Amino acid sequence: MRRSLYLYRRLFGQQLKAILEYQADFLILLVAAALQQVLGFVFLRVVYGRIPDINGWGFWEIAFIYAMIFFTEGVGSLFFEGTWRIGRLVNMGELDRYLLRPVSPVLQIFTTGIGMNGLGNILLGLFIMIQSLVRAGVEWTPGKVAAGILLILSAVVIRVSINLAANCSGFWIKNAGNSFPLLIHNLSDFAKYPLTIFAPGLKVLISVFIPFAFVSFFPASYLFDKGGWKWIAFAAPAVAIYCAAVAYGVLRIGLKKYESVGN
Repeated sequence: MRRSLYLYRRLFGQQLKAILEYQADFLILLVAAALQQVLGFVFLRVVYGRIPDINGWGFWEIAFIYAMIFFTEGVGSLFFEGTWRIGRLVNMGELDRYLLRPVSPVLQIFTTGIGMNGLGNILLGLFIMIQSLVRAGVEWTPGKVAAGILLILSAVVIRVSINLAANCSGFWIKNAGNSFPLLIHNLSDFAKYPLTIFAPGLKVLISVFIPFAFVSFFPASYLFDKGGWKWIAFAAPAVAIYCAAVAYGVLRIGLKKYESVGN
């Protein structure tokens, strides 16, 4: 583990140096990401100007759910952008050199690229999360603080694991236009709102099969004390471990199927 963290830091650092060489591009990415998420937040504000609550959820409570999606997406993009490049690695045969090195392929895939737009998502997400928790009047205890941190860490693991598993479809769908990962990613839009407003089938989809609800809705239910839903949040660490194991298993199966590209 210590060696893996060291290698991750070094590989990430090299990618970061390459990106910062073009400072204008770096700044444009940050500003564009921030503007995109700000517009989404403004849309929420406009809706709640006319509707005081949705199924008992107030503006700042839903803002927290929204921000959790921003934040976890930002972490996945900034630190684990390589998951989105698996398709290219497979199609171009670039995965060959990863498999020849005495380093975990997962570690190398994670550091294949850096999505600097993720930094804007992280900062804006954190800002909205803090504002939501302050304005919603959450009553804090040491136990609730510890549980909140654990839920946020679990949410990040779940989000990254879903991204990794979805992009592993590139081992089977060998074309440049593989839209399956984007399809799975777009399902996270449903997790920007309370689970209670959706039909039963959709609830099962985003809480069991593709558990985006554990990224946003269930942590918010616990922190804002939303009835029976809040106790489901305590399953988040187990869900995170399960998602990570499934993603790693799918990657291993994909690597066994990998045949390079000839010459």
